[in-house]
Amino acid sequence: MSRISSIAVLIAILAFDADAASARAEDSPDGARIAQRLLDTLRETNGVPGMAAAVWRDGRIIWDGASGRRDLASGAPVTRDTLFRLASVSKVFTVAAVARLAEQGRIDLDAPVQRQLPWLVANWPAITPRQLAAHVSGMPHYQPVDANRGSRRYATGRDAVAIFAGRDLLSPPGTAYSYSSWGYTLLGAMVEQATGRAFTDHVAAEVAPGLAIRADATDSGDPHAARAYGFEQGRVIEAPRHDYSYSWGGGGLGGTASAVAAFGGRMIDGRVVRPESFDAMLVPVRLADGNLAGEDGYSVGFGWRIGVDSDGAAFVHHNGVTLGARSTIGLWRGERTAVSLLSNASWVSRIEPTAQMIAAPFRAVPAGLVSAACPLGARRYRGAFGNAAVDGSVRFRLEQGLCIGIAEQHPAMRAYFGTAPQRTDAALTIVGLDPDGKLARAGFVTPFGIADLRAQADGSFAADVTATRRLVLRFDQPGR
Repeated sequence: MSRISSIAVLIAILAFDADAASARAEDSPDGARIAQRLLDTLRETNGVPGMAAAVWRDGRIIWDGASGRRDLASGAPVTRDTLFRLASVSKVFTVAAVARLAEQGRIDLDAPVQRQLPWLVANWPAITPRQLAAHVSGMPHYQPVDANRGSRRYATGRDAVAIFAGRDLLSPPGTAYSYSSWGYTLLGAMVEQATGRAFTDHVAAEVAPGLAIRADATDSGDPHAARAYGFEQGRVIEAPRHDYSYSWGGGGLGGTASAVAAFGGRMIDGRVVRPESFDAMLVPVRLADGNLAGEDGYSVGFGWRIGVDSDGAAFVHHNGVTLGARSTIGLWRGERTAVSLLSNASWVSRIEPTAQMIAAPFRAVPAGLVSAACPLGARRYRGAFGNAAVDGSVRFRLEQGLCIGIAEQHPAMRAYFGTAPQRTDAALTIVGLDPDGKLARAGFVTPFGIADLRAQADGSFAADVTATRRLVLRFDQPGR
């Protein structure tokens, strides 16, 4: 990278931009207080050293929260300026770059990649950028031979493509969904070919100008960058150094929580690609047999995962996980709302429902909630966790107007959560979302994330803690 381009990127990163400016908690003091309580409780429960989250709505960041430490050795806290690894959340920046270049006529989304990268030598049938973005190209993901892929530096995307250009496809293009970050290395190389500049420079200057989005800075000496951590039998360990130049576009970008949420807001507002282009990006891709591409309850468009939230509202997102990172971005496009959640450790989680719950205090209250008082007199709970009957002690209190409950884990819960490497032995916390102290709806904080706990008409409370574990609780109160 030249000295001039380096300075240009630095200016773009540091430039002030209103939609990523400091959160204005005074506009929603209750929402900010509840969201921060959820974030802090989540981090304390799962043992992740540091986390950050942000919510964008109607043109600006309305809240950004920080919790824990970005560096355990120095004790430096996470702040709103902390840079986290974005992992595969990087992919939404990549598809934005490609779609923007397609608008300009510099990339053809439906022409073979081989025709647009004249230097590419690979024994593959024709593959298009559209297929790469939707993971239906047949391109493989990381394989055992790639175990040491972060041990060296690649100067260009073209150099990185050479890693896998000689490998066979897993399936004919367009016939199967198979997640592939190598496919995004190829898309990043196309961006470099079309622009004549480094992928990370192009993203900083053209896709996310003025936002703190850049190449991963974890081991760069940047004082704002979080250290990368992992877990070993519940104990926090520092992650090894890792160079992401083999796939900047697949998982190598870094940024702040507010920058990621603000980018989502710009996508909603048509400030990155035209609204009609984003419309097209959110059309689910169909395979050759007519089935939708995707998995885990979502379909895939041009890079974005397309689904609905627990109330049926349209929700598009992307998640990421890598050494020292777990991340997500989610958009309610119809509500002009975006949320981000970033971590400096890899942990087992349902991260997009967790981010939805962090954003919940800033969104409209769902219709049909059942009114319920905070069960302050309760001392025991009983119910079901999946197919297991559970019971245990519980205590509720009012804390700054919020109904807060602390429940001990039943052995069936400890056995289930104990399969993860992060801390899993913490008590489970119920954080009411009603600033008036009611408990119609709450965030149920577990080692795997935050579930949406709601009062039921029969007096119980229920939440889908994971895709396979529904929790139903009753709180026993003397005299009732």
